Amino acid sequence: MILFIDTSALLAVLNSADQWHHDARFEWERLLGDGANLVCTDYVLLETLTLVQSRLGTGAVRLFREEVLPILTIKWVDVDFFRLGLAALVAADKRSLSLVDCVSFEVMRAMGLRTAFVFDKHFREAGFECLPKGKG
Repeated sequence: MILFIDTSALLAVLNSADQWHHDARFEWERLLGDGANLVCTDYVLLETLTLVQSRLGTGAVRLFREEVLPILTIKWVDVDFFRLGLAALVAADKRSLSLVDCVSFEVMRAMGLRTAFVFDKHFREAGFECLPKGKG
């Protein structure tokens, strides 16, 4: 199974104080046990690492680099995906929607991915199946 993983899921897996931590850890272990291929963009990595450093410190960044990063398949965003994401962001006209999310949606569509490990309602609103079901 190939699916997208978003910042919200990565943070929830790492941060024991996150409201979704228990659900995230359970889903993470299940997906890894099933041999899932977890895909994210470099934008998601940048967003995640920035938040991990500010909320959890550089030790957590080190842990992420050593334990999580090798598991992920990274799709590097090019100028075309940036432009598509920016156009989608402007068209959506939603203050709470981010450029990172819009670029993620465009990458998912281009890769034919329908499922995301995420705790962000915007993915569901964009028509994607979200894991764990009923969360976020």
